[in-house]
Parts: sequence; C-alpha cells; structure tokens
Amino acid sequence: MVIMILLLLLILVTTYFLFHHKKYNSQLPPGSLGPPVIGQSLSLLKALKADRIEKWFQERITTHGPAWKASLFGYPTVVLHGPSANKFIYTCDGNLLSNTQPPSLSRIFGSKNILELSGNDHKRVRAAIVSFPKVEVLKQYVAKVDEEIRHHLQTHWHGKHEVQVQPLMKTLTFNMICSLLFGIERGPQREKMLPLFQYMMGGVLSIPINLPFTKYNRAIMARKKLVPMILHLIHEKRDALKEQTKQGDPHKDLITSLLSIRDDDGSKMMSEEEIIDNAITVMIAGHDTTSVLLTFFVRLLANNKSIYSTIFREHQEISSNKASEEALTWEDLTKMKYTWRVATEILRINPPASLTFRRTNQDIEYGGFIIPKGWQVLIAMSMTHMDDSLFQNPTMFDPTRFEKHVPSPPPFSYVPFGGGPRMCPGNEFVKTETLVLIHRLVTTFTWELLKKDESFKRVPMPEFDQGLLVKVKPLSETTLSCEA
Repeated sequence: MVIMILLLLLILVTTYFLFHHKKYNSQLPPGSLGPPVIGQSLSLLKALKADRIEKWFQERITTHGPAWKASLFGYPTVVLHGPSANKFIYTCDGNLLSNTQPPSLSRIFGSKNILELSGNDHKRVRAAIVSFPKVEVLKQYVAKVDEEIRHHLQTHWHGKHEVQVQPLMKTLTFNMICSLLFGIERGPQREKMLPLFQYMMGGVLSIPINLPFTKYNRAIMARKKLVPMILHLIHEKRDALKEQTKQGDPHKDLITSLLSIRDDDGSKMMSEEEIIDNAITVMIAGHDTTSVLLTFFVRLLANNKSIYSTIFREHQEISSNKASEEALTWEDLTKMKYTWRVATEILRINPPASLTFRRTNQDIEYGGFIIPKGWQVLIAMSMTHMDDSLFQNPTMFDPTRFEKHVPSPPPFSYVPFGGGPRMCPGNEFVKTETLVLIHRLVTTFTWELLKKDESFKRVPMPEFDQGLLVKVKPLSETTLSCEA
C-alpha cells in the first residue's frame, strides 16, 4: 500500500513538471524525459553498477551535445557536460541552484548539514568547518595520524595471510574520523558508534521506505541513537573549554574547534543542531570517499610494478633517515611528491563520487536553453576527467601529467573534490591520511591480488565484489627470500 502511494506521488510530480513547463518546450535542451516516473533512472543505475557510467554519458553527449534533458529519480533533469558546466554547478549563487537532497537523505544527515545549506548559511558553516583541516592545523597531527595507522596495521594486517582491503580501509577511515575529528579515543565509545554509523551508511543507499526491518528504518533509528551520543560529546567538550584544561585546546578536534569559533560580535558561529548534523555529514562523506581512494591505491600498487618501485624508493629514502619507530612529520609528507601525483591520477580515473545533483530555485538560462524552476541539474565529474581535449590519452594511467613543469588542466576540468565555494573542506585531511598509510604499507608489507580481475560496481560509490582480496607478506620475509 505504501509503495503504491509513493508511486502515485511520483507520477503526480512528474505529470506536474511535464505540463507546468510546457511553455518552455522550444527552449528546453534536446532529449527525452522518457516513461513517467522511471525515465532513464534504471539505465543510469545499471550503468553505475556495471562501471560503465562514462559510456552512458558519452552516448548521450554524442547524440545531444553537452546539454540534454532526461527524467531521473522522479524529477525532470538537465544533464550538463564540460568545465564550464562544472564551474556553473560549483560556483552558481545558492539562490539560483540549491544542493537540495531528497527528504529521505535529509532525515539521515540532518536538515542543517552543509550539503543542504546555501547562501550565507552555507558560507558561515563552511567557514567554521574549514578552520580545522587547514594545513597549519594538520601539521600538528601528522604523528597522531601515523600512530592510528600503525595501530590499524598491527591489528588487522600483521600476522594475516589474506585481507579484504576495502572493508579494512573503511574501518581505518572511521577510526581516523573518530580520533581526529571527534576526539574519541579507541575504546567502548567508538565501538558503540560503529554499528550505528554502519546502519546509517546502509540507509543512504536504500529505498526510502520507513517501515520496520527496512534498511532505511534502521538508518533513521540509528541516527536517533547517535544524536544523543554526539550531544553528550559536545557538552563534555564545552565544559572542558570553560575549565581551560589541556583537553580544551581549541584545535584538538573538529567538534572542539567548532565550539570555539566566534563571529566578529563574539557570538557562536554554529548551533548544537548544526554541529551534530555536520559531524554526521563529515563522518558519512569522508568515510567512503577516502576509503575508496586508499583501496584503488592498494590495487594499483599490486598491478603496476613500475609505479610500485618508484613509490617504494621514495618512501625507503624517507625511512632511511629515521629511526625504526620514529613518527612521520609534516616535512616527511612534503617529500612524498610522486606518491601524491599517483593519488591525484587515481582520483582522475576513479573519482569516488561520480555524480553531482543540484535543484533550480528559479528559471535559469544556460547555454541558450531554459532550465525551469524545480528541475534537477546533473553533472558527472568523470566525463571531464576522461575528455581527450582536456587530458591527453585520458584512459592511460600517467601520474606525470600532474608534474610541476606540465601545464595544468583548465579550471574546473579536474574536480574530484568539487570546486569553488563547494570545494571539499577535507581534501588536505584526505591527503595526509593517504600519504601516511601508503608509507607504512610499502615499508612494512608486500601484497598481491588473489583475484586479479576482481570487478567493482558503483552503488553509487565503487564497491569491490569481494572487498579486494589480497595476499599479504611482511616486507622482511620478501627481502630474505630475494637474498636467498
């Protein structure tokens, strides 16, 4: 009964848009909205799961050009392509284009999350969030990131013959977020949060039917349990700040930092509700994106011996100037230039989030077409990443394209972290975690893929069918066998 009601509502919404904007028919982009409700949603989802999203877009670009219309997930949609489209999406005034999410996702993330905000509210909350993961702040925490990663490898890699890389990268990223962003050390509190977080992640990608025993219902219930835990954490950190204890360092973690920031008039920049919703959003958004990059990096090093050898030499040189248990420093990370160029190329070919949606708040003219109020606007960042007019031989993995002496790609053609005012505020945090992990992996272990052709599907993030199974050996054993 509930499903029938939802389908009826979707049909009514689609019918409304079809007839309400009939006056714009001659000014709309080319293309077809397709069957009511369904539109092209099923074919898009099928392309995502088969990792053929670039082909799906390219077929339509070839037919219609860089702008066309479709019906996706119950809404008429204009799909745009190219650096100018990326710039339009990422820099457009929030009064024209909003980052409105489906109500189902807002219930999980919270209505005050940064992805949902626009205009002055977005600027205010973004300014508060980016104050923490800046380079000058992250420099203080390299040793902490290093310690968390070494503990992870000792717990989950040492003594193992086989590991599933992707689930372990998710575990690592969750623990890193808890430690650096929430200030929650290893122990019962983290263990209580992990299953709630996993339920919420499962709900983000589920059918939004809030009935008992559904994934969506479990996600909603998990949020209800998680919110009081974060609220309690906020109160603890606020009390610590008042007492000016050592724990009250305003840059100890993200939540403490958000509590410490004040406007010019001395008033707090973020409410408790905003801190809670954005803490949850940072947790969910940072979890899968970072773990996807790390998983693809491990796969690449197993498949490409040339790149592995160059990276290994870069990190061996760093290790040779340090004691065996000495922590990494920010200076060490600045020497990992080739490693980050490789990561940059991984993000070009396999960006974790492949689609970006916006919603028009009023009629908009773009490229000689009208995009009516209430329509969705979609870009696929991977399409500019694989455009041979922007990147020479785009299907070839080539980290040298990001060397200093090579001309940079045009603005808004490389956008794995977004762009403009919508640039991901955590990109430096991702970089720090990636460089430290790769250093500790290549200087401690060797590995090989157990299934070299293991495939993945996008749901919508890339998920390997078997979690990327690898056979692991300590580097010391490999060295001894080579000497023998």
